[in-house]
Amino acid sequence: MKICLVATFPPSGRQLNEYAFHIARELQRHPDIELTILADELDDYEFATDEKGNSLKVDQLTELPGFNVIRCWKFGRLTTPIRLLNTIRKLKPDVVWYNLVFSSFATPENPFAAFFGLSAPALTRAAGFFTHITLHHILEHVDFAAAGVRQESLFRIGTHLATKALLKANSVSVLLPAYRNTLITKYSAQNVLLGTHGTFASTPCPPDFSKRGNPELRILAIGHWGTYKRLETLMAAFPAILDRFPNARLIVAGANHHTKAGYWESIRDAQPQGLPIDFRGYVPEGSIPELFRTTSVLVMPYDSATGSSGPAHQACEYGVPIVCADIDDFRGMAAGEGMAIRFYTRYDAADLAEQVSTILESRELQHQMAEHNFAAGIEMTLTSVVKNYLRWFELNRCKRALGKVDGGAGLQNLWLRPLQARQVSPGWRLQTASLAHQRDEGIGRQGNESVETHVHLDTIADTSNG
Repeated sequence: MKICLVATFPPSGRQLNEYAFHIARELQRHPDIELTILADELDDYEFATDEKGNSLKVDQLTELPGFNVIRCWKFGRLTTPIRLLNTIRKLKPDVVWYNLVFSSFATPENPFAAFFGLSAPALTRAAGFFTHITLHHILEHVDFAAAGVRQESLFRIGTHLATKALLKANSVSVLLPAYRNTLITKYSAQNVLLGTHGTFASTPCPPDFSKRGNPELRILAIGHWGTYKRLETLMAAFPAILDRFPNARLIVAGANHHTKAGYWESIRDAQPQGLPIDFRGYVPEGSIPELFRTTSVLVMPYDSATGSSGPAHQACEYGVPIVCADIDDFRGMAAGEGMAIRFYTRYDAADLAEQVSTILESRELQHQMAEHNFAAGIEMTLTSVVKNYLRWFELNRCKRALGKVDGGAGLQNLWLRPLQARQVSPGWRLQTASLAHQRDEGIGRQGNESVETHVHLDTIADTSNG
């Protein structure tokens, strides 16, 4: 099967580049897959760094070995869909797989380039190629004020049109049940599947608790900072945590969001001298495992959310307890994927300090939450996620070969991940994926259809295992 993956891709540092790398790495492990990555052209960009975190220039960047990468589109350019389509026509793939957020092709400050880029999947399908989108967020669930979006009413009109354009693809997978419900109810979409973000390790290693709290209790915050991911509440909470746990250390990792240059540096410079806070900047991929393995608690101090959280899934991969802002998307993520999370009231530094401290003062709670998250991570490795995508693509290739209608007819009953009903220890401020909760939220039912009628993709595309 020939697949073109349209995505930002390292050494580019733009949104979702790391996720695309892990998707591509999994696809490369399948000998029957011929993968071509249609990536963004490289710019001088602060996320492109060497192993020591030093910024690199374009002439210092090299492609990752072992991948067939064609850099055929440029961020912020109106020509993106035409250039992509010309390249796709030359390659003639069986599947064109887009890995997207709404700002993948341009920032909101350049709305025409952003919209034209998001029209590329519809044009790809119109040209006769099977087109799938993994859409990491939908803007109906974004707090525009918290994300710093101006001219909100005009922006919502534009994003509504962009969403309708994206739904012209053969199929679209989203990563939270609420997103799927919105696309079905608001846009009458018939081609939306529920996937999962996945964890990146193909063979996860259980947490080694000897690396934690020995001698420091490390609190980690990692992300692209400055828009809805902000550090002010965490900085206000940390002194209270330090009063109760003198051996605590806060580690702030990650780069600035590309629209907020200098943000984390300004936060760093505003802190009193002597506080045990490490501002590490961008962390190279090879340093991520040790960073998480030595972490006692992951904190997600967000003002808003734009989809399923990558850091939360990395915490599951390495078995790390999570504290995050009480945001609907994150409650849905915790419920749907069985994560152990303690929630604090958004913007409330005292509550954030209390939730982190509750975990740090109880070794038993640390172990319970860590082991629970690790168990959740094992159930959603990217290896299994990609396997389900490939089954879906193969099913549609067979349908096309038989001359049947392609696209999303009947997709209301198809999922790219299994339904989960994980149970967690009582007493935590956690969300669990009970069937009752799914029914209350409209996740498990469409009209009069019961949750049991949903068919997992495994049962359709792979019957070899019985």
